[in-house]
Amino acid sequence: MSLSVLILGYGSIGRRHAKILKNKFNINNITIFTKQKIAEFKTISSLQEIKKLNPNYIIICSSTSKHFRHLKFVEKNFKNKIVLIEKPIFDKYRKLKIKKNRVYVGYNLRFNPIINYIKKIIYKKKIFDVKIHCGSYLPNWRKNINYKKSSSAQKLLGGGVVLDLSHEIDYARWLFGKIKVKFVKIGKLSNLDIDTEDFLKLYGNIGKANLSVDLNYYSRISKRFVSIDGTNFSIFADLIKYEIEIVKKNYFFNKKFYKSSRDNTYFQQHKAILNGKTENLCDYNFALDTIKIIDKIKKWKKN
Repeated sequence: MSLSVLILGYGSIGRRHAKILKNKFNINNITIFTKQKIAEFKTISSLQEIKKLNPNYIIICSSTSKHFRHLKFVEKNFKNKIVLIEKPIFDKYRKLKIKKNRVYVGYNLRFNPIINYIKKIIYKKKIFDVKIHCGSYLPNWRKNINYKKSSSAQKLLGGGVVLDLSHEIDYARWLFGKIKVKFVKIGKLSNLDIDTEDFLKLYGNIGKANLSVDLNYYSRISKRFVSIDGTNFSIFADLIKYEIEIVKKNYFFNKKFYKSSRDNTYFQQHKAILNGKTENLCDYNFALDTIKIIDKIKKWKKN
């Protein structure tokens, strides 16, 4: 594919994007904005050098705290570009009008086959209750870096469980509708050497259903699931085991999905962007609304 790609940032996610675009899409014209020395790709180390480039596709995957600055720079200096900015879009809500470029946000969990399956089977169904859980052990996330030095562990870099695991807020809104927050408990419970929050418990409503969201950095048994109860049906979807159970009146159904590599949802996301198929993509304004909810969560008054 004869595209020119610019990737801002070369942490674990930047490396993943570069590898997928090179190996799966046969894109060789890839430039990385980083201070690291990389043999495999051309690199630049200053924003001013970016102005000399004319990339078709721009991917912003620097630390979350730099997203606003980098997107603002792209919007000011380029037009008619496709831009993918990694989730979360910003570290907090910020005003920035996008008029010259097409911007999408990297909530690739929307390309998980189970999430897509749920979206189809709950269509026009009455839902009473939604429970969402994501818990795992932060030191196990990235093998190439000490967790203490990761962006997840540092407030200044936009870390913390709410921003890191905002996939759950995004897909909840995408599947079920508007979130109304009624109660939040957030803070740090574990002995992890981080200065960010390591858990969130949220209760409220989503659409006309009850909602609970439980996120953490400290669970040594990784769990990621969504449980749904509605009129004459219940669903339990395990996003780690790639299984879904559906119980209806006089009916039980268990479906196992093919567990592809972790790269697959990123591949499918890039494929959708490059082919102009936007129905599963998170657009800029939707992501901004998610950040507004996250701001409300993080500012919730402690009782």
